[in-house]
Amino acid sequence: MKFASFAKDGQSGLAIETADGFRGLLADAPGFPGDLLSLIRAGGAALTDAGECLAKGEVVDVDAVTLLPPVSAPEKIVCVGLNYRDHSAESGFAQPEFPTLFGRFNSSLIGHGAPILRPEVSEQLDYEGELAVVIGRVARNVSAAEALDYVSGYSIFNDASVRDYQTKAPQWTAGKNFDDTGAFGPWFVTADALPRGCLGLSLITRLNGQVVQEAQIDQMVFSVAQIISICSSFMTLKPGDVIVTGTPSGVGLAREPQLWMKEGDVCEVEITGLGTLSNPIRNAAPLAKSA
Repeated sequence: MKFASFAKDGQSGLAIETADGFRGLLADAPGFPGDLLSLIRAGGAALTDAGECLAKGEVVDVDAVTLLPPVSAPEKIVCVGLNYRDHSAESGFAQPEFPTLFGRFNSSLIGHGAPILRPEVSEQLDYEGELAVVIGRVARNVSAAEALDYVSGYSIFNDASVRDYQTKAPQWTAGKNFDDTGAFGPWFVTADALPRGCLGLSLITRLNGQVVQEAQIDQMVFSVAQIISICSSFMTLKPGDVIVTGTPSGVGLAREPQLWMKEGDVCEVEITGLGTLSNPIRNAAPLAKSA
């Protein structure tokens, strides 16, 4: 099943892909089954039942609505750095023997079509196309062999990074959490519709139509199953939590000359079976002080 979280006329909604396009319901419509996060957390047959309900809903023109992040408010967003050997090499790091993990916060999330904002304080806005995993069951101390049974579905992520802020300290938090830099979408595809662990799928990132990253998901150092198993060994993963699995080589930081995203650019991340996440780049307005 392929779901779309969207907004129209000030209301959020949920749609599912059918043989004749997307159909769905707005949150204020009778019979609305709930948003995607609540359905994932409900577990059991909630997603299947919701899909059947939404398929009887109104036609949704996904080009005429605002697509939202599939899951807008996950409890945790766990990102994996240096998970492709060629990217570790181009970044000047020895390949880690344990996943390089860092957190994103949901305040940074945007959906397909929304602008990634280059902050006023930096020119060094970089792209990172990645596979996103959405957890479907409480996972604590699970083995790699059983870890994929805890996946609800998959999506695409652009872990847009402000590089000079990323390297201001040994921890990468600042450079990975500017507002409107975590592009997520366009769809949520249930795990049963894809190869286990997304093995065999390809990832391509394009900047203004030019391919800047290209890799197979199989090239990840730590597979989806291994990442889930390792993370669950020290923390409890909850339904709706998102794991962003790492980016391959070709980032702007490592190029000569360096290639930064700027006003007017368009960045696309495509993964087989998951669609294409596309976002324009805009300059952020100067920040006003909070009251």
